[in-house]
Amino acid sequence: MSKIIVIGSGFGGLGAAIRLAAKGHDVLILEKLDKLGGRAYVHEINGFKFDGGPTVITAPFMFDDLWAAAGRKREDYFQMVPCEPYYRIFDWNRRAFDYNGSEEFIMGQIDKWNPADRAGYQRFMATTQAIFQKGFVELADKPFLHFTDKLKVAPDLIKMQSYLSVYHYVSQFIKDDFLRRVFSFHPLLIGGNPFDSPSIYAMIHYLEREWGIHYAVGGTGAIVQAMGRLFTEMGGEVRLNSEVVEILVDGRRVTGVRLSDGTVIQADAIVSNADVAFTYRNLIPEQYRRKFTNRRIESMKYSMSLFVIYFGTKRLYRDQGLAHHNIILSERYKGLLQDIFRKKHLSEDFSLYLHMPTLTDPSMAPPGSEAFYVLSPVPHLGADIDWTKTAKPYRDAIMQFLEDNYLPDLQENIVAEHYIDPLHFQGTLNSYLGSAFSVQPILMQSAWFRPHNRSEDFDNLYFVGAGTHPGAGLPGVLSSSIIAENLIGSAVESRRPVAELIT
Repeated sequence: MSKIIVIGSGFGGLGAAIRLAAKGHDVLILEKLDKLGGRAYVHEINGFKFDGGPTVITAPFMFDDLWAAAGRKREDYFQMVPCEPYYRIFDWNRRAFDYNGSEEFIMGQIDKWNPADRAGYQRFMATTQAIFQKGFVELADKPFLHFTDKLKVAPDLIKMQSYLSVYHYVSQFIKDDFLRRVFSFHPLLIGGNPFDSPSIYAMIHYLEREWGIHYAVGGTGAIVQAMGRLFTEMGGEVRLNSEVVEILVDGRRVTGVRLSDGTVIQADAIVSNADVAFTYRNLIPEQYRRKFTNRRIESMKYSMSLFVIYFGTKRLYRDQGLAHHNIILSERYKGLLQDIFRKKHLSEDFSLYLHMPTLTDPSMAPPGSEAFYVLSPVPHLGADIDWTKTAKPYRDAIMQFLEDNYLPDLQENIVAEHYIDPLHFQGTLNSYLGSAFSVQPILMQSAWFRPHNRSEDFDNLYFVGAGTHPGAGLPGVLSSSIIAENLIGSAVESRRPVAELIT
C-alpha cells in the first residue's frame, strides 16, 4: 500500500482520491478551505445555498463510473435530474433561443432565425460525432507524456481541422451571425475564447446531445458532499483547514508536504489538484525545477477570470421567461472577447451566464424566495484593473442591467448577496493570475503541449484538474483523475520487488 497525498478537493482531486482508495492506497486529502469542493465551494447565506462554481453537469455517466470503481451505486448517494432546455440563449434584444438535445426542436428554433441554416446545422452535428469519438472517447483519459504521443494523433487532428477555431469551424456550416454565436459559445464554459479554442472543442455539442445537461438535486455541492462521504467510507482521510505551503523534494522525487502550521507529512506520491502554475511557482522552489521554470509558467496563456454575484430574492421570478441556465449575449461578440482575452480591457458591456437553480430545485432558497448567480467573464489579473476599486461599480452595472431587462425591482428584493472577483480566484483559490480555468485551451496548449498529468520534473508528482490534460469542465477534470489512477497504479507496481510481482 502506498501513502498518497491529494492536495485540494475539487472534482479532479476527489475523483482521484476515490479511485486511488478503491485501488487500496492510503489516501489523504489536504484542503486549504473549511469545506470540500475547491471551485465548487458552497456559499450559505440567510437560508440560501449558492454553488460557487460548476453548475452545468454533462457526461453524468462519469459519476456512475466513478461510483462503480468504488463498488457502489451513485444513485444511493445523490440524485440527478435533466434540465430542459439545456440553455436559454438571449440576444441583445432579449430574443431567446432554446437549446436542447432534440434535433427536431432545434430545427424549429433555427427556423425563427434563419431557415437556410437547417441543412448546415445537420452537417455540423454530423461532424461532431467523429470529433467526439477521437477527442473524448479515445484521448480524454489517455496521458500525453511523450512527444511521440502527440505524433500518433496529429494526422487525426489535422483531418478534423483542429487548426480552425470553434467559431470558424461552426461558420463553415452556419451563416446567421447569432446562430454562429449559439453554436460556438461552449469554449467559454471551460475558459476558452471561441475565436482561439481549437475546433476539437466542438465535440461538446455531441456530448450534450448524447447525454444531456443535468442538475444534482441539492446543487453541485450535493455531489461534493456525496464524493466526500464515499471517500471516507472507503477509509480515506480528509483534513480541512490544512494549507500546503511546500512540496518536499529529493532529487527527482517528491517526499511529502509541509503545512502552514509547520507540520510535515510524508508520502510515496502526491497528486496536486491545486492550480498547476501555483503548484510549481509557490510550492516547489525553482532550484528544483528544470522544465517548469518560472519563465516557462509566465510564458503560457491563461484563461479569463470571472466576476460572479450570488444573490437571493424575497420574491419569485417564475414569470420572467427565464430557464435554469441562461446565457445573455452582448451585441458585440468578437470585440468583447478580444477585450477580455487579448486586450485585457474591462468593457462597459458584458455577456452573462445567469443561473436560476430554484426553477428546478426550490430547496436552494427559503420558501417564496429565489436563488441566482450571475457570472461575467473578465480579464485575468494580467490586466491593469484595480478590483478593490472596480468591483462595486461593476457589480452595480450588472445588477442594474438585470433589473432593467430581466428581473424587475431586483435590487429592492435582494435579501442575500455575495460576490467574487479575480482577486478571490488568486487569493482564496490559489489560481495563477486569478485565472478561473487555469491554462487557456488553445491548440498549442492542448494534449502534449498542456502541463502533463505526471510532472516532467518529478517522477511521483501528478496533476489533476483544469490545468492539466484534458482540461477544464467536469468531464475533463474527472478524466484527469482516471489518468492519475492509471499512472500511479503503473508507477507503484513498477517499484515493487520482482518476487512480489511474480507471486
